Amino acid sequence: MRFIDRVRILVESGSGGNGCVSFRREKYVPRGGPDGGDGGRGGDVIIRADPHLSTLIDFRYKKEYKAPDGARGHGSRMTGRSGESLILDVPPGTLIVDAGTNHVLKDLVEGEFLAARGGSGGRGNARFATSTRRSPRFAGEGKPGETLDLTLELKLIADVGIIGLPNAGKSTLISRISAARPKVADYPFTTLVPNLGVVRMEDHRSFVVADVPGLVEGAHRGVGLGHQFLRHVERTSVLLHLVGLGPGDGDPVEAFRTVRKELEEYASSLAEKQFIVALTKSDILTAEAGENVVRELDSAAGTRTHLVSAVSGTGMSNLLGDLARIVEKSKQGEQSE
Repeated sequence: MRFIDRVRILVESGSGGNGCVSFRREKYVPRGGPDGGDGGRGGDVIIRADPHLSTLIDFRYKKEYKAPDGARGHGSRMTGRSGESLILDVPPGTLIVDAGTNHVLKDLVEGEFLAARGGSGGRGNARFATSTRRSPRFAGEGKPGETLDLTLELKLIADVGIIGLPNAGKSTLISRISAARPKVADYPFTTLVPNLGVVRMEDHRSFVVADVPGLVEGAHRGVGLGHQFLRHVERTSVLLHLVGLGPGDGDPVEAFRTVRKELEEYASSLAEKQFIVALTKSDILTAEAGENVVRELDSAAGTRTHLVSAVSGTGMSNLLGDLARIVEKSKQGEQSE
């Protein structure tokens, strides 16, 4: 399935039905009076979070959505049928944005959102009868529905965001620590879409990780692929910076600084997130060489650096334990607010 995380759609709620002009006509009842019923209410447009969805691909080709109108009223004071609500299902974590003003209407993590309210039905002529106006020959018109130009923007809900340059080992790592099976190969941009995985610890703790396609220098200006998906790590509790130690991965310190710079240029909120640094592919280095690189990166990052290998499993237990503690602490803080 193709991954789609941003779409623009037009939604319109239903218009209310017109009221009815009618007079009672029965044998032996010469002056039955007005009995026109009200028009039905127009259908609402409701956007609902569906946990079974993970992409906005359903909105890729159909751009306009309209709820049914309400039916006109009938005689014998019969109200017209109301239009059914139109329900649009989206993945949890979808931002609903007014495309004209860029105002965020709803951050839909769960539940549903009333995007456009249906128009009310017009009143029938029976509603207008008074002691001085006994035979009104008019009725109310239904109110029009609402039309909204919306942008739907998906932000994956994950606890840990994995970032790094192309071929830093993000896909290999997520396949090692979770059941996710992203494509892995020895060339840049193997990962073309974000991947989600659930990490389950031996002590029964668990958290969700998301890897983002490789960032490159200039990503915040649209270079490479990562800029398209950085929004998916904005919800995370902690960022995991992966720095590769392979022959083609370049200088580890420069690689780390390149990614940090792109985060700062994209959004200051990302650069301010708590982060952990992990040097991957450590199995190709000697113990002494690995320690030297760790000291250099500790100094550059200002935090402890993990030396890990997703292939051999070296250092993975300590890395996952640190991530789990940060995620757990973050969730406890959210619950206390």
